Amino acid sequence: MGKYSIGIDFGTLSGRAVLADVATGDEVACATYAYPHGVMDKTLPDGTPLGRDWALQDPADYLEVLRQTVPELLRKARVSPEEIVGIGTDFTASTTIPALADGTPLSFLPQYRSQPHAWCMLWKHHAAQEQADKISRLAKERGEKWFLRYGERISSEWEFPKLLQILEEAPHIYEATEVLVEASDWIVWQLTGVNSRNRCAAGFKGLWSKEDGYPSREFFAALDPRMERVVEEKFSGISLNPGERAGFLSERGAELTGLPAGIPVSAGVMDAHACAPACGLDGPGKMLNIIGTSSVHLVLREEERCFPGICGVADGVTIPDYFCYEAGLCCVGDFFAWFVDHCLPAEYAAEAERSGMSKHQLLTEKAKKLTPGESGLLALNWWNGNRSVLMDSDLTGMILGLDLQTRPEEIYRALIESTAFNTRMILDAFRENGIEIHRFLASGGIPGKNPMAMQIYADVLRIPVQLAGTTQGAAMGAAIYGAAAAGTERGGYGSVHEAAKKMGKVQDMIYQPDPEAAGVYDLLYEEYRRLYDLFGRGENDVMKRLKGLKGTILQQKNNPKK
Repeated sequence: MGKYSIGIDFGTLSGRAVLADVATGDEVACATYAYPHGVMDKTLPDGTPLGRDWALQDPADYLEVLRQTVPELLRKARVSPEEIVGIGTDFTASTTIPALADGTPLSFLPQYRSQPHAWCMLWKHHAAQEQADKISRLAKERGEKWFLRYGERISSEWEFPKLLQILEEAPHIYEATEVLVEASDWIVWQLTGVNSRNRCAAGFKGLWSKEDGYPSREFFAALDPRMERVVEEKFSGISLNPGERAGFLSERGAELTGLPAGIPVSAGVMDAHACAPACGLDGPGKMLNIIGTSSVHLVLREEERCFPGICGVADGVTIPDYFCYEAGLCCVGDFFAWFVDHCLPAEYAAEAERSGMSKHQLLTEKAKKLTPGESGLLALNWWNGNRSVLMDSDLTGMILGLDLQTRPEEIYRALIESTAFNTRMILDAFRENGIEIHRFLASGGIPGKNPMAMQIYADVLRIPVQLAGTTQGAAMGAAIYGAAAAGTERGGYGSVHEAAKKMGKVQDMIYQPDPEAAGVYDLLYEEYRRLYDLFGRGENDVMKRLKGLKGTILQQKNNPKK
């Protein structure tokens, strides 16, 4: 009889589950389920229109992931439910659910189905930028110590900007919200019946720290008098680190998954951070880049250092005994998909079909034949705003150098290069603040599918790039946390460190920088930095003016005067 743990990764468009052998970390089976409602960014299911930069989801889709993927894992692997020793889950963040005190999402209630603010706000809901800026201004004016941990800029993607947006735009929804819960904690609640609040999401997206807790009542009262007791009123739940046991699979959890009640369940964790124990991030000197729909960069260090350019730093919430630093890009996979879905000529689509390749594969094959700098193109990769180092979701994208000879594969390669240049901006920010990085680890869907992209990253960053040993880094990491939550007494491990040492994997093959290509990319990077500063640091706000004009015109168009 074997021992297995289950890790379930709740991503932007789907949920992915893996069954992992606890002794070896081998991935025994994998199952994926696409969310029926996907990302709602235009209308609610009943047709209610959404505003600009909205991104909502239906929590019912998350429950369906449990119902579909877990039984499929057991069928594929021919494993008995009794052989499962632990369960871990991870989630995109900050993905917030306004709920009743018993965990019922407001969007499940008939009276709120047509009210957008009552629904789950996905991480890439950027409609709270005004509220994020308000929090940043107040924190700076007051000299709040905790503000330094977030690079002195609050993101519209985080918990409190979203909650403040609800309060300002739909106060009745704010009043009805008895608990604002991260989706990562909500799914654990559904599995165990225990309301827990994972310190990973709280630390990076909820302004919480182990040292100081949440910001003071005085700060929230200054932000809005109605929020003076917001922590006590809206943020219930026991505080736990990932890998700690949140509870045991309840009868309801058993019904949802088809597993027997009583299996230990780990506290929740953010999806990118779940990759750390699975992908070799075990100490200082390394940067882990999880590259998917968006991109997250993680670095471990033994002490805290606050500086502009980080999204946050928190103590022990990813890997015990280390401060974890986070940075990232708002748009990577979405970026490439946008080009393929909306800009690719019909002749390229036909060629891809004839050759039996995907459109991405065809573009990659063509782009591989180009040398660095050959296209004469340079892009600013802000199609969905900038997360690091500027933390500004109102920025937009740009491609410079287009002419009548420009081909689609040249644009495609320039887009990939721009994400590597932005990653180098992040790397430089760490190094300028005394945090040396010698090895670059890559995980996520893109690294395993696109060797060209990884070679570009190695050349642009001028450091070796090593891939994770699994294409399901987040789900495997969740399984590792689940094995730690099980404990040795139930066939798991005594700590996250022990579980990661046995179950985490990296590939032997390493992408080494090519000196000739790196030299050209050094020149392009300097130009990228100039554009980055010009359009991103306030010298030329044309992107914001154009976006504002667009919003005004669309509002007039959608709401014509009678």
